[in-house]
Amino acid sequence: MSPGNLNGEILEIRSLSAAYENVLALNNVTLSLRRGEILGLIGPNGSGKTTLIRVLSGILKPKEGKVLINNLDITSYSPPQRARVLAVVPQARHLGGAFSVEQTVLLGRTAYLGFLGRPSKKDLEKTAWAMEQTSVDHLAKRKLAEISGGEQQRVLLARALAQDTPVLLLDEPTNHLDLRYQVSLLSLLKSLVKQQNLTVLMALHDLNQVAGNADRVALLVEGRLHSVGFPEEVLIPEFIQEAYQTQVEIILHPRTGVQYILPRT
Repeated sequence: MSPGNLNGEILEIRSLSAAYENVLALNNVTLSLRRGEILGLIGPNGSGKTTLIRVLSGILKPKEGKVLINNLDITSYSPPQRARVLAVVPQARHLGGAFSVEQTVLLGRTAYLGFLGRPSKKDLEKTAWAMEQTSVDHLAKRKLAEISGGEQQRVLLARALAQDTPVLLLDEPTNHLDLRYQVSLLSLLKSLVKQQNLTVLMALHDLNQVAGNADRVALLVEGRLHSVGFPEEVLIPEFIQEAYQTQVEIILHPRTGVQYILPRT
């Protein structure tokens, strides 16, 4: 396969539109993601964030436009090939089933299994590493249905990390997590991006988490790409008020200089 775009772009979205039956959910979205960056995807409910992730992951077929990974149309990838370049962390919704945590995380290695479907030493090592990184290793033998929503969310992240892909798509990854694990997860992602030159697209509702952790921000409004740029370019009162119909104030953290968004009361 191609080594990728010389400009460092690994995932390109070109004039993408998507619909559910006859209802347009994405309208002519063009966006690119670079190697070694976190792109925060924001927008009010119904703006198209989850739809975009569903299209990129192959769950939903686009109405128009295309998605390229390493300069190749995503439709040219077989399911195993796609699973080796792109991993998805969906929102945990009280997952059931009889799989243990360890078995669930090991599913991330499916695309690498040999002819007999037996995990290799490397598969088991990647699984153990992913569980350790997400602090679910102590839950390895527990059934997925027996653990909390926050623990399930971390298991889904571990499964994606075990996949060992250059691109990670996360849909509200801090949902269900308490403050400790929110900080831990976002810190882990930033570390992995830096160490492994990963590319992360992360849909979040918390604008302050985006401001403190994303390299760039893309704002969706009613299925259209409203704006994209550095956090200080997109997370401004005018854009936020227009998108969320809420007035806000921006303050800077006295030590880090990171901006914080506060609703006006």
